Amino acid sequence: MSSNSALRPAQVLELWRRTIVEGVRRDQPDLSTRQMAILLIVYTQPAPHTVRGLAANLAISKPAVTRALDRLGQLDFVRRKTDEDDRRSVLVQRTVKGSVFLSDYAGLISAALETISVPQIIVPLA
Repeated sequence: MSSNSALRPAQVLELWRRTIVEGVRRDQPDLSTRQMAILLIVYTQPAPHTVRGLAANLAISKPAVTRALDRLGQLDFVRRKTDEDDRRSVLVQRTVKGSVFLSDYAGLISAALETISVPQIIVPLA
């Protein structure tokens, strides 16, 4: 796939499918869309990140963010820390394990992108 060509919707879906399927095959942690969105924000947007800020960014409740962070914390993909400047605020921080997970996931996406071609796309969008 040429790097300067735009992907069509069916190709994007095929890329998504291949990436997810390969993640399942490699027994990667099963993250919800909400958990992955939070993880991507924390790792791709400038810090600091707070529960309040993540909730506002995603237009979801703070308890919903907290539940997602509970799971991400269990996996050691993020860590929470009380903000020393404002003890009411909880900072969300990156971890090495989370960084490795996302780096590996980016590799899955890149590998899937290399295999996408027009004849392979057979999914009709209706």
